[in-house]
Amino acid sequence: MPQPPPVRSTSTSPARPDASMSLLNNVMDHSLDDGYAEAAARKKAAGDGGLPKTLRAKLGLAAGLVLAALVVTVGAAQARVAAPVVAKEREELIDRIDRETATADELEETVDDLRADVSARQREALKTAGSDQAELVGILAGSVEVHGPGVKLVVNDAKEAGTDGDGDARGSSGFSDTGRVRDRDMQRVVNGLWESGAEAVSINGQRLTALSAIRAAGDAILVDNKPLVPPYTVLAVGDGERLSTRFQDSADGLYLHALQENFGIRTSISVQGDLRLPAAPSVIVRTAQPNTEKTEKGTS
Repeated sequence: MPQPPPVRSTSTSPARPDASMSLLNNVMDHSLDDGYAEAAARKKAAGDGGLPKTLRAKLGLAAGLVLAALVVTVGAAQARVAAPVVAKEREELIDRIDRETATADELEETVDDLRADVSARQREALKTAGSDQAELVGILAGSVEVHGPGVKLVVNDAKEAGTDGDGDARGSSGFSDTGRVRDRDMQRVVNGLWESGAEAVSINGQRLTALSAIRAAGDAILVDNKPLVPPYTVLAVGDGERLSTRFQDSADGLYLHALQENFGIRTSISVQGDLRLPAAPSVIVRTAQPNTEKTEKGTS
């Protein structure tokens, strides 16, 4: 019995490879909605699309473009004009600051000159005060220059001042290390020299008086609010040999020696035949007056 021939497809077009992506193809082929497309076609047919057709519309569009260009041009011109003005104002401000700074410097110089004049007048007044002890008072007050024998004491930080201590109490006072000379060290040195018989004392050329203060600001030592840098050279006028011996045997001298032994602070003391100490830059003269007012006491 003969077999029927195989059934063949009658389609002449090959199958599309993207037939399974019909939805994406539809979206790509019809990216514009049909309603929008019809509205655009009607508007084009009516002559409403594109540039304005009437003269009035064209003039309006031209006026708008000219106005926009004018606004941009005016803004750019204002910015260009304002730049030199700002630069000029800045230069004027800098010049004004320079003038005021120069004026302040001149006033500071005037103040220094007046202070020097006042100090000179005070020294002259102390010399001619009529008292036999006027010169001694001026020396003790620090208002006059002095010279004579004495001692020279140099105190300096340790060579290893940047290394930390071994937990000693010196490391708990706010300083970064234990090998630096501190304000309290210089206070004890100066007080020890006064107690040992010094008649006048200066540190790094700055004369000390009864009103002088030795304080610290960070790691710096201040004497009357003026910073000092190491090494600290202390000059003391007095009986040189006796002053040196008494100071080194005193509690403050032993304290300084302990700093040298324990913390490496460098010290040296020597007897000098003639030392010259300047006068204090400004000495405030204070006087006391007896109270003559009688106070009435109440009766019980």
